[in-house]
Amino acid sequence: MTALQSTLIDQAREWADSFSRAISSGDEAQLSELFADPAYWRDVVALTWAPHTFSGRDQVVDGLRAAPLADTLRLELDEATPVRQVVRAGVECVEAVFTMCTAVGTGRAVARLIADGDRLRAWTLGTVLENLTGHEERVGPHRPSGAEWSRSFSGPNWRDQRRALLADDAAEPTVLVVGGGQAGLSAAARLRTFGIDALIIDTHAAIGDNWRTRYHSLTLHNETWVNHLPYLPFPDNWPTYIPKDKLADWLAAYVEAMELRVWTDTALISAEYDDASSSWTATVRKGGSGRTLRPRHIVMATGTSGPEYIPDIPGLASFAGETVHSGRFTDAEQYAGRPAVVIGTGTSGHDVAQELHAAGAHVTMVQRGRTLVSNVGPDYAGKIYSLYGEGLPTETCDLITAATPYPVMRRAQRLVTREVATRERPLHDALEAAGFRTTLGEDDTGWQILYQSRGGGYYLNVGCSELIAAGEITIAEWEDVERVTERGLQLGDGSAIDADLIVMATGYLGQDVLLRRLFGDEVASRVGPVWGFSEEGELRNLWSPTGQPGLWFIAGSLAQCRIFSRTLALQIQARELGLVPPEYAGPRPGGQVRAEDL
Repeated sequence: MTALQSTLIDQAREWADSFSRAISSGDEAQLSELFADPAYWRDVVALTWAPHTFSGRDQVVDGLRAAPLADTLRLELDEATPVRQVVRAGVECVEAVFTMCTAVGTGRAVARLIADGDRLRAWTLGTVLENLTGHEERVGPHRPSGAEWSRSFSGPNWRDQRRALLADDAAEPTVLVVGGGQAGLSAAARLRTFGIDALIIDTHAAIGDNWRTRYHSLTLHNETWVNHLPYLPFPDNWPTYIPKDKLADWLAAYVEAMELRVWTDTALISAEYDDASSSWTATVRKGGSGRTLRPRHIVMATGTSGPEYIPDIPGLASFAGETVHSGRFTDAEQYAGRPAVVIGTGTSGHDVAQELHAAGAHVTMVQRGRTLVSNVGPDYAGKIYSLYGEGLPTETCDLITAATPYPVMRRAQRLVTREVATRERPLHDALEAAGFRTTLGEDDTGWQILYQSRGGGYYLNVGCSELIAAGEITIAEWEDVERVTERGLQLGDGSAIDADLIVMATGYLGQDVLLRRLFGDEVASRVGPVWGFSEEGELRNLWSPTGQPGLWFIAGSLAQCRIFSRTLALQIQARELGLVPPEYAGPRPGGQVRAEDL
């Protein structure tokens, strides 16, 4: 061990010991002295029983005083994770990981300490619950023994038990998971491993069809090593960017590997909550038959959005060609040599346009708003996930990600976006010259913030931008479209764009539309918006208590679903164990994220 490493360890231990004493004694002044200003604390269920972000030293100290479990918190340096000098969001700091315990659970914490006056103070603190004591995640030393089939030769074996679990008349599930993509599978795998029975229902004919049935060329745009599902990482020999059908087949295999309970070709029709029994009456349609289920929790895992959005364009019904939403577009080959229009310039719009161009179609893209464009690869997408390339285990990278407060994450995104944009200026200039309007996102914060705030508005370039810059794919402005005619688009200046195909790469309606359809106006109003950032900087209603007891949401990238499926499962487990009531949401910060901190 070097002298520097020894010093860093001593500094981290000293801070943790001082923090534990201040928390135990309730000494607010002593606690305040341990934090810089501004300081940030993100609690992921550990002390407040919900994900919350506290911004500013006063808010952090007030939050720690009010948190139900804070006075039982103890930190010890995690000997397995090195204390390191790092730069996070442009700030030089000492990053240390601690093991953490409270009266009810264990987990880990991450502190980033910065030089402030004569001592190191915490710039950020993240506290992340990983297990409830006595009810640990059944992995490693807590894994099932298998004695029920390996030591009992007269009873049902593993296959018999698996068939019984999958039978239509199996016991009522504790949790009904609606959606069998990466979000639903991650949630169900976590719940099962925490000892909670979950049933997944999905409208597709087979698990993986949500990827398998999409456009032919679809490939993930972020690296494989970031995208593992819980418990089962992708093989090391997989490509850096996973093709959709390869991922689809993996999801199907994941169901069997994780022993998940799934009903395909099944839709949730409606659900009503009974406050007296703290349970739902859910009506589902399985195949052609109606069924009634009575779970205590419903987890909506249907994606970040609701139904497909088709803009109301005058004359659309008169179009003689094919109109299809990008989510259902599959066949470019039939449009070889024919004109096609793609409305929308996000990722799907670009991919569909490039696929049509590769098939020989004559493609026009209609841009509805400025779009962020950056090249796929280590220069940008890789920088966003650079933590996962620092040599730490994925589990530790997930911890650090979960422990990072929103203002710090937003600042980091801005720095990366501006750095990369400087190098990509020639690409952006060429696009602007071709009539394509570019942006760096909200206050230059890039594509990740666009994704998490609005679910789109960006494109990670895999070649379509060069086609646009070269004029091989032409650009039209949405404001110039006057109407749709039988033969294509009529523009306001009297010109026309012929089309045999119009692809609506126009995104999706909000989750509130689906909520109202399934649960009614009262529940939808009680829950409010899903996705996008709340005032404190948390994603609204994601893996956290909602305004409707027993109703939960999980969505996002594979990495988000892997990380926060545990957060979701622990909250459901805590309610099943009676540690918190169904309606509990935890103490919320007293103020908003300050503009000067962003």
